Amino acid sequence: MANVNKVFLVGRLGQDPEVRETSSGAVANFSIATNEYFTDKQGEKVERTDWHKCVAWGKQAELSRDYLRKGSNVFCEGKLKNSTWETEEGDKRYKTEVVVYNIQFLDPKKDEDSIYDYAPKPEATPVVKDDIPF
Repeated sequence: MANVNKVFLVGRLGQDPEVRETSSGAVANFSIATNEYFTDKQGEKVERTDWHKCVAWGKQAELSRDYLRKGSNVFCEGKLKNSTWETEEGDKRYKTEVVVYNIQFLDPKKDEDSIYDYAPKPEATPVVKDDIPF
């Protein structure tokens, strides 16, 4: 049987990515919020938000720095990585993060016409055949 460690997330960034340079290239850290909506036993609508810590390396980190901002809608593909360490006081700490190797930006570009642009468009002026000079 094969083992698979694959994560797909679609959500919004909670803050601007923190990007730093290392000897092996750029690394970006950011958190993505995903929301779940359901109705509880009392019939109340509930929204639950989960936060996912993400890390991207190299070109993906550079793209994150250049194009992602707090609130950006993003699709990330990666794998889960668990880390364990001990503090100076001897306490054990655990961390789970998504190592991102594919990022797709889901927000529309600002300078393009988009289905997400709800501002009314100016009506086109009808062209009359007699207006054409040839």
